[in-house]
Amino acid sequence: MGGKTVAILESRSGAQLAELVRRRGWTPLLAPALAEVPDMDSGFIAGFVAGLEARPAKAAIFQTGVGTRALFDATDALGLTERLLSLFAGMTVVVRGPKPSSALRARSLRIDLSAADPFTTAEVLAAMRDVQVEGGRIVVQRYGATNSKLEEALHARNAEVVEVPTYRWALPEDTAPLVALMDALEAGSVDAVVFTSASQAYNLFGLAASLSRSDSLPANLNRTLVASVGPVCTAALAEYGVKAGVEASPPKMGPLVAALGEALSR
Repeated sequence: MGGKTVAILESRSGAQLAELVRRRGWTPLLAPALAEVPDMDSGFIAGFVAGLEARPAKAAIFQTGVGTRALFDATDALGLTERLLSLFAGMTVVVRGPKPSSALRARSLRIDLSAADPFTTAEVLAAMRDVQVEGGRIVVQRYGATNSKLEEALHARNAEVVEVPTYRWALPEDTAPLVALMDALEAGSVDAVVFTSASQAYNLFGLAASLSRSDSLPANLNRTLVASVGPVCTAALAEYGVKAGVEASPPKMGPLVAALGEALSR
């Protein structure tokens, strides 16, 4: 099983995932497909706080630690943090997982509901099943992209969603590693490709389209073992005709690497 080349599109935890790959005797090929770009507008944040004071929300959903910290960094700079914390204290505070929980505890904010492991949107919605959101406003701390599944579910319950952008996902400035990955796939020198988010697939194929390489990319990926972190990522790959040979359950890096190891050993 040693000697395998495993491509990794993860950015933030790419080095950690690469180390897990090396421990199994494989060679990681790092090709980051996402960059976190700050998306904080001071005017929007000031208006957001004022808007909540004029019309309070029933609940606030925090999805990521980095986004939660970015929001409070912005209110710190504007001198609005205490006002915002006071507003959140009057809402049902919902967290998607341990990272936003840690960021909120650092601000001494009460947490009312926490999504269960594996901390996906489905668990957030399950945690909020008994929250009376109908006719009310729900604050949603956005991560790199709008969580369409979450917002559609809240709209279906007649809630008004107030999305707070904190950062967005974009292509890295240096796309040379992704181009090198496409070259390696074309040459057949990659054994497996690991996708840890749907946005990685969108960005990879968006870059391929700009380089007139999107026609060959699905077939080249399907010649390898494609590993997906979970069903949302798998569905995104399927949009481009790519079949995930491995899907982690639960959708986390550890189970993903373990499932990849079992598949490569076969």
